[in-house]
Amino acid sequence: MAENYKNESMVDVAYSFLKETNSKVKFNELFNAVSERMGFTEEEKENLISNFYTNLSLDGRFVTLGNNEWDLRSNQTYDKVHIDMADIYTDMEEETKANTDLEEYDKEEMEAEGLDDSEDEDSEDQTDYDNPSKLD
Repeated sequence: MAENYKNESMVDVAYSFLKETNSKVKFNELFNAVSERMGFTEEEKENLISNFYTNLSLDGRFVTLGNNEWDLRSNQTYDKVHIDMADIYTDMEEETKANTDLEEYDKEEMEAEGLDDSEDEDSEDQTDYDNPSKLD
């Protein structure tokens, strides 16, 4: 007996599909199954695929396993789907500290960061590295 999915959201239909298959599925396969169950035309599929991906990503019932494979979070063990946010913040902090491009700072920001090296402006060694004709 065919079910009527017209009154359900795409992610709810995806949830039903993954519950039935009980295994990980490539995104395109999942989207095609949802589209078929909901009776989408090719034009509707083209218009809805990005919306579906966004909603799938934001819905806590689903998890991406890499290689564009998706599954229900309840089918996966904690260690396979857990992301340690401390690692993420550490990486972001290291990237921020590594940003030493002084061209992005104005004079007030440089003073606030303790990067103001005003005595360098008065020094005689002011090599213009951006203009090779002025180098030795």
